[in-house]
Amino acid sequence: MNQLQLFLPCAAGVEGFLADEVHGLTGLTGQDLLVGRAGVLLRAGWRDALRLNLHSRLAQRVLVQLADGPYRGEDDIYALAADVAWEAWFTPRQSFKVEITAQHSPLKSLNFAALRVKDAVADRFRAKAGSRPDVETRWPDLRIHLHLTREQATVYIDTSGEPLFKRGWREDKGDAPLKETLAAAMIAATGWNPHGDAPLPLYDPCCGSGTVAIEAAQIASRIAPGLKRRFAFEKLLPYQSHVWTAIKEEAVSAVTTPPVPIFGSDVSHRMVDFALRNAERAGVAAGVQLRGGDALQRMPPCEQPGVMLLNPPYGERIAAAGSFGRKAGERMAQVQRVGRETAQTEDGVDFFAQLAAHWKKHYAGWQAWLLTPDLKLPGKMRLKESRRVPLWNGPIECRMFRFDLVAGSARARAAAEAPDAS
Repeated sequence: MNQLQLFLPCAAGVEGFLADEVHGLTGLTGQDLLVGRAGVLLRAGWRDALRLNLHSRLAQRVLVQLADGPYRGEDDIYALAADVAWEAWFTPRQSFKVEITAQHSPLKSLNFAALRVKDAVADRFRAKAGSRPDVETRWPDLRIHLHLTREQATVYIDTSGEPLFKRGWREDKGDAPLKETLAAAMIAATGWNPHGDAPLPLYDPCCGSGTVAIEAAQIASRIAPGLKRRFAFEKLLPYQSHVWTAIKEEAVSAVTTPPVPIFGSDVSHRMVDFALRNAERAGVAAGVQLRGGDALQRMPPCEQPGVMLLNPPYGERIAAAGSFGRKAGERMAQVQRVGRETAQTEDGVDFFAQLAAHWKKHYAGWQAWLLTPDLKLPGKMRLKESRRVPLWNGPIECRMFRFDLVAGSARARAAAEAPDAS
């Protein structure tokens, strides 16, 4: 277990941020840490695998690569999996599940390929121990992952269990909650550093159930994201409780008071209540200030300009961020009933134009970062972005736009700065 091949999958667009995070946690560089497609590959030890599960905010899982080789059919996959020393990882008394992903695989049935991996595991245990582990599709003790490309098959064992975005604190949520890993990626994209030389406040004016603000507060408090949950590695044979206890105790001793204020607000008081309860469970109730408020009317939460970071509702969800236009009262009443994620309204052009005007008037000096699938959003806001970062929200391709806010409109500033013709 001194040297393992690990693969940490992540959302598309997050690979570089994840590599930076892994470097910070392990110190790995060069050929020991490589950026791949939708993930990061590294050579590290068992203790590193445990620490990455506990501390990574951006990875979806921590997978240990056990076999890799070319294949032409299902029998090749069976042989590859049968050659793995599964008895070094778990026992016949435990249950397992095989999960499969593929890119351009020529196989006609991916389910049959997964079945052949299951057969290989069962047959090897029968030969070695005289009995085989059971397959459990809902709550397995451990997961085996098979990944297929056009010609290559790779077999992994999963040390995480439930996906790492499940931090263990979010019990209250709306209908379309932002995953914690994506919230962390948004924060990483801004470069926000609460422990730097000149830390800036952070504010999410469309906070929903609080995911971005709570992630930021945990980062500022140095709270490891995995402290509230369990992991699959606790059921694997290499697991040693005293090693894991020492790693967790080290993480707990690092917790500190946030050095910078973090704020969140939402037009739906129902969602703010959710966010408050989530913050309490996440251990950051004292480190984040959450309030009700319309994004089109809310004034800056502090005197010092900082970073605004939001995943604004769009399309049919837009009215949940702020009131505007025709029948606003009726829509806002609906928002209070059903929450931010399910409000119905128009396409949001008026909302974003009014939001930009509100920011120009009251938020001069702030950075505003928005995650959106709408590539034309800067035009709707009549703002010029200073940066755009590609990120994926599940299957949806999005952009993080950065706007550096100054007072007034660009046209008015240009006129004021123009030389006097007279």
